[in-house]
Amino acid sequence: MTPLAPLLQSFFIERLANQRHASPHTIAAYRLTFSLLLRFARDRVGKAPSDLGLEDLDASLIVAFLQHLESERGNSVQTRNARLAAIHSFYRYIAVLVPDRAGQVKRILDIPCKRFDRELVDYLTREELEVLLAAPNRTSWIGRRDHALLLVAIQTGLRASELVNLRRHQIVPGQHAYVRCTGKGRKERCVPLTRQTVGVLRAWLELRGGGPSDLVFPSCRRGVLSLDALEKLVNKHTATAAATCPSIGEKRVTPHVLRHTAAMQLRLAGVDLSVIALWLGHESLDTTQIYLQADLASREAALSKLAPVEAGYRRFQPTDRLLAFLQGL
Repeated sequence: MTPLAPLLQSFFIERLANQRHASPHTIAAYRLTFSLLLRFARDRVGKAPSDLGLEDLDASLIVAFLQHLESERGNSVQTRNARLAAIHSFYRYIAVLVPDRAGQVKRILDIPCKRFDRELVDYLTREELEVLLAAPNRTSWIGRRDHALLLVAIQTGLRASELVNLRRHQIVPGQHAYVRCTGKGRKERCVPLTRQTVGVLRAWLELRGGGPSDLVFPSCRRGVLSLDALEKLVNKHTATAAATCPSIGEKRVTPHVLRHTAAMQLRLAGVDLSVIALWLGHESLDTTQIYLQADLASREAALSKLAPVEAGYRRFQPTDRLLAFLQGL
């Protein structure tokens, strides 16, 4: 039997940390994937995770694990595919380390990602985002923080992880103020700030205090806001805003929806997709295309330029008995 533990330890230490210099977010995502997989294998095979062999994690067990994620844990197809990507990465790494298990490795690498329906992105309208920004009670420390945080999120489109880890020295003041951050894929980018955002940030940072390396939006205990706390914060102010703007209450507003809102504000202002991709830190324009698909106004403008087609309507009539049979199905 080929012990699994040393291979998995080597994958995290040698492959992810030393060879790929994977980010903490990537390592955390992979760690969660294999923690879930090992617990599932323990219950299925009846062995402690440290006693599992590579042979125990065959293709049938991996497929059962992926089904378990969707049916019992309620994970989305996207999450299922992300877990599979982590598993594929591990098996590609060990392929040259255990050549005698090549058949097993190939069968697992052949497990495909599942296709899924791509829905249009959710975003807030101008009225909705103004009501949301007015929701925090700015007479309190937390309310001032939340107002500044929401404004920065909506104006810059920073990812949730970038937002909660933002440090004071990353905000560069001046006539052309901007936020400098390192995002997904270790890509550094600069996002300009409006005068309104600069004014709100300046007032908040004076109240917040601290040095250049301190967090811009800390928790009540001056630590890093967790992603769960950020989501609860957004939900709280969305519920407040829904009292005066019912349409926002019908949407599931998350920190990522605020990022979509920033992108759609740029798109509706006529900003080119390549600029939006740079703004958001997208590696490929294909990712930014979702905002073009969500922009109904540009398509309506295109439709208004078309001349109406003068064509009569005639119902289809099959000319063959077989075609008639198929039509009637």
